[in-house]
Amino acid sequence: GLEKKTVNSKVGENIGLPCCHEIPSSESLQNYRVYWQKNITEVVLAYAYGKKISMHEQYKNRTEMNTSNLTLMISAVKILDNGSYQCVVQHRRSSQNPVVVCDQSITLFVTADFSKPNITAEVFAETCESTEMVVRCSSYGGYPKPKISGVLNNESVVWNTSWVSEASFSPYNVTGELRLNVTEEDNITCSIEYNGFTKSTSLLLSR
Repeated sequence: GLEKKTVNSKVGENIGLPCCHEIPSSESLQNYRVYWQKNITEVVLAYAYGKKISMHEQYKNRTEMNTSNLTLMISAVKILDNGSYQCVVQHRRSSQNPVVVCDQSITLFVTADFSKPNITAEVFAETCESTEMVVRCSSYGGYPKPKISGVLNNESVVWNTSWVSEASFSPYNVTGELRLNVTEEDNITCSIEYNGFTKSTSLLLSR
């Protein structure tokens, strides 16, 4: 079918991407050409009539294909493996050109865990009634780009946020900053959300 298939994974896991065709036990890979390609342009792995004919550098030593159900196995997935994969299967008939048996896309979504948020507070200015503080929340090493949210004494606050990522498909570091007047004791919570996961840290600010 044309329904979009997605496989979710975390960095370092071993995964299998299912193909759209299984070779019946009465036949062998010898009658088929199988291409696993990524983002339509790169061939990850290709077999022609039972022989492996091509393999992409990036996947060397960590990718293999099951020769009966044609699943693409990738070990130790990386953020760079994110993308859309196509499995294309052709069957060789006795006389004609190979016939396309199936051609299907599957999306691989790889998540990397962020560190537990770290909250620091420094005093910026002090008066008799209140203390002005700069509060920072930071978390690093995760993917995809996170959302950062804050709660101050049960009220939500918006962090002044900056993200850093060295390249596309590389981990993000995120930092949020807040300037607060603390009068007695304030409880601040910082949460990082990414792909359905959340990590939070709380800190009691007192003057």
